[in-house]
Order: sequence, then structure tokens, then C-alpha cells
Amino acid sequence: MHVDPESPACREEAQLLPDDWSKAKIVAANGNLSPGVYYPTVTSKRSRSHRHGVTRRTRRRAILKNGDCNILKSKISQRRLRFLQDMFTTLVDAQWRWTLLVFTLSFILSWLGFALIWWLIAFTHGDLEENHLPPMQDSSGWNPCVLNIHDFTSCFLFSIETQHTIGYGARTTTEECPEAIFIMCLQSIVGVMIQAFMVGIVFAKMTRPKHRTQTLLFSKYAVVCQRDSELCLMFRVGDLRKSHIIGACVRAQLIRSRTTKEGELLSHYQTELQLNADGCDSNLFFIWPITMVHRINAESPFYGISAADVLQERFEIVVVLEGTIESTGQTTQARSSYTNSEIMWGHRFVPLVTYNRERQGYEVDYSKFEETTQVDTPLCSAKELDEFYGTNPDHRSIGYMAIGSQIGSQIGSSAPDEDVMFRNLSSPAATDSVPVSPLIRLSDRLVADAIRRASLTHRPSIVKYPSGFFNTHEEPSSSSSEDEKQKKKSKRNSKKFDS
Repeated sequence: MHVDPESPACREEAQLLPDDWSKAKIVAANGNLSPGVYYPTVTSKRSRSHRHGVTRRTRRRAILKNGDCNILKSKISQRRLRFLQDMFTTLVDAQWRWTLLVFTLSFILSWLGFALIWWLIAFTHGDLEENHLPPMQDSSGWNPCVLNIHDFTSCFLFSIETQHTIGYGARTTTEECPEAIFIMCLQSIVGVMIQAFMVGIVFAKMTRPKHRTQTLLFSKYAVVCQRDSELCLMFRVGDLRKSHIIGACVRAQLIRSRTTKEGELLSHYQTELQLNADGCDSNLFFIWPITMVHRINAESPFYGISAADVLQERFEIVVVLEGTIESTGQTTQARSSYTNSEIMWGHRFVPLVTYNRERQGYEVDYSKFEETTQVDTPLCSAKELDEFYGTNPDHRSIGYMAIGSQIGSQIGSSAPDEDVMFRNLSSPAATDSVPVSPLIRLSDRLVADAIRRASLTHRPSIVKYPSGFFNTHEEPSSSSSEDEKQKKKSKRNSKKFDS
């Protein structure tokens, strides 16, 4: 089917592909290079400032690159009531301006509220009458509830002194009013509770483990290349601080749509990806940047996805780093994500840990944290790669050496034995008669056909050599000289008999 290169679909696909992919040349099947493998024309290192796939479309994502969840919640019944019931967590999660506003209002409103109560106590007792004011109390012999109360301003100042136990000594309560003694005790208790509540909120906001995640790094891109003859999806994690994360654990989940056997569409189906690092599981000894590896095997959801499918599929890989902060003992969690436009097929991360002899320690060069190099990587899926090489991973490197070493010993036998060997190979029970390792069936057929042709070739019992084949400069042997003498004697005898 002919496709117009100027069509909108083709132009969109051309924009999705990077420039190096369009420079790949088709290699003949009989060449030194394998077909279906991406061989870049220019081998260059990718710097951190290089933006891979700048022309690609921005994909929707659930987790942003800084770790924030891109989730908008709406139509929640009794939302305000639910959040007010957990006021402490609400204020801790709120922004600093709202926390400081609540902090200030809580003190001011409490001062004003108790100032009003003190003014009512003084007013009902008659302390605010003109003859009962502090200048006239000595002459009239009036005993007030609180000394030196003139008006509401005096009550407000006394409220502040009582709540924070300032104790200037100018205004004090007396034994005249029991209600004044009760309000003084109540305000002291409320003041301590408000202060403890607000100090706890401010301390929790300042020491939140979320701030520790600012020094935990994830690579901007994930790469796909071969490692130990298997396609692997890899990304890098690092820690900038000297205090380590204790019990660090990295998890990855794939979010994409899935259709069940009953036809139900699961738009955001999450699949756990198996991760390991340097032959260990996802639990890390996190002392330097580590490359996390997901092997694309039969158990991986990427088993049937090729390099071309990555450009068309819509998915998101969410990675989560969890651990305990060594300095505070709190648990922290750092998050990031990778969409299909942030996966670089045929790249490998550059090593960044070296030993510095001058400083006598391992040095980590974080300028190479995002740097990658291009490597030769098959563009097909891992499933197609396994079908091509077979289930045995050794076939990817040694080819047919195993079968050659086992059958070569049998080829050196006699012709009847070769016939038996061929019949055993061509029979259904070939694996029982000939101990051949489980290789590709196509290679077995080729070997069997070669043995058939060798066994059916006509081989004469007496070999005739051309004349003069043995005429060499070597001295004749004793057996050949005796044969010649006998021939001469027989000729002489025949001549005598004729005569």
C-alpha cells in the first residue's frame, strides 16, 4: 500500500522520530552488520543540555517530574467539614501564607475574646463606674475584681499578660470575684494549648520529609539497551546529601490502558515492574548514584513492544524511592515518572563514579548524571529477539558452536555410522538417540541436510591415482625395489619360454 510522504500522518511520524533515526542505512543480509539493528552514522555523547525529542508531543502524566501528583479532585460531598475535622493535617499541607495567617489570627482572636470577658466581668461588678475607677478607689474604698482596669484597652492588655504570663505587675486579680479567678485559670490553659498546637504545626512544616526529596535525583530520561544479551529498561537515581537514606527501596509501576477478556476497558491499569541494581533486588545500599534495571523478558509488560511501538504507545512509568532519613529518622518518598517520549532507545548511561587518588576517595561527577552514549541495539521487541535467537541465552553469543562440537565427533566415523546418525537426527526420537543440546530447529535441519548429502555421495572402494602422482625426488623404498626386481625376472622368464 502506497503512503503519501506529504500526508499529515507521515509528517507527524517524521516529527516524532529523532534526526539520527532517519540517518540509519539499510544493511544487506550478507554484510558484516546484522539487519534490523540501529547503527548511528555519527557516534556522539549526549550532553545534559541536549533535549531529546524536542519535537515530540507532550503526553499527559499522573506524576510530574518534580514528584507532585497531577490529580485534581472535584465534587466531594462535605469537603470543608472533612478537612476541618483534621485541622492539624490541613494546616501542615497548606501553604505557608495560610499557616502564618492562622497562626496570627489564633493569638489575636484569643486575646480579644478573653479581653471581652474581662471587660464584662468588670462591667457587671461595677468597676467601670466613675466613682469606682482606680484614681477614686482609695477614697471610696472600692475593691475591684482586677486592679488598674480603666476601659477595654486595659482589659486587652491584661488578657495578653495573663495568656503569656508576662507578669508586669501593674494589673492583678483579687479575691473579690471568683469568676475572675476561674477565667484567669481558663485563659492560661487555652493559651498553652494554642501555643503548643501552632508550634507543632510550624515545626512539622519545617521538618517535613518532603523537603529531603529535593536532594534526591532521578534521571530525566530512561534508556533501553542490551545488557547480558537481554533488552533492559534503565534509569538512574542519586542522592546529593552526605547523610544517606537508610533502607532505600525503589519501585516502578507502569500505567496504561488495558482491556480485559470480558471487554472492560481499564484506562489506568497499574502493573508492577521488577527492578534490580547490580545483581541485587530493589533494596539499595545507596552510597552513590545507581542505575536501576528492568529486564524485558517474558514476564515484562514491554516484552512485545519494539522501538517503533514506543513512539505510538501511550503509557507512563512511575518510579518511587522510599527510605528513612539518617539524620531525622523520618520516612521520605521521592517520585518521578517517564512517558514514552522520555525513553531513549539505543542509549546507555555514562559511568560517573571514579576513584580520586589525590583526595583518596570515590568521586561522583554529577555533571554526567544525565549523560548517555549511543550503542548498537536491536529495534525489534524482546519477544521477536527471543524467537530469533531461541530460548537459550547462549545462542546470542556462541551460535552453532555447541552443535558443531557434538556432531563433529560423529562425522569422523564410518559411512554406515553416518547413515545411522542421520536417521537418528531425522527421526522423531532424535533427541533420545543423539545427545544434542536444544538449539534452533533451523540449524538442526541444515546440519541434517549436510549429513544426508555427505552420506549419499558415491565413494569408490579403490582409489585410482593419476600417473606420476607419486613421482617425487624421494629415494624409493626397499619394498618398491624388490617389486621391480621380481617384474624383471618374470619378463626374462617369459622371453625364455617364448624362445
